Amino acid sequence: MDAKRLGIYLSDHHAGSVAGIELARRAESENHSNPVGHFLAGLIPELREDQHTLEAVMRVMGLRSDALKSRAAWVAEKVGRLKLNGSWVRYSPLSRLVELEALCTGTEGRISLWSTLARLQLQDLRLSAFDFEILIARADVQKAALQRLRARAADVAFADVPTPFGAGEPAIASY
Repeated sequence: MDAKRLGIYLSDHHAGSVAGIELARRAESENHSNPVGHFLAGLIPELREDQHTLEAVMRVMGLRSDALKSRAAWVAEKVGRLKLNGSWVRYSPLSRLVELEALCTGTEGRISLWSTLARLQLQDLRLSAFDFEILIARADVQKAALQRLRARAADVAFADVPTPFGAGEPAIASY
């Protein structure tokens, strides 16, 4: 196994996890009173667990995350907030939609990461301590919930008559 390429790959995913957690935290704070916020409040600790697992994998493999990449990802997430969203001073339904789409994309990335590591587990016994199949299954469930929220956010963002997100809908307490 090429340790250099693996190190770059895992470091890239670590940087993505930094940006993803920051994005989820921001989206949760802007949506704390609706189903998106309720879901994200439960997702954020799981994202942190995944990040810790990735860091543990890197330690076991004798690899380190690239601090510059992680800082750049953090900055990029902050800069991404400056996009035009149709509202100059407040959070927009379009912001919610784009954030959920980004979280869906990040979840696909995590599924790919865990799937790749599950394959590599067959080649390197150092990875045998990790249950990547459970991480894949959890991410699949998270992806399905995010997709449902994303679809509803699209309905709200493009409705002719503005309605609050979650109006008349049950909260997604569990996924």
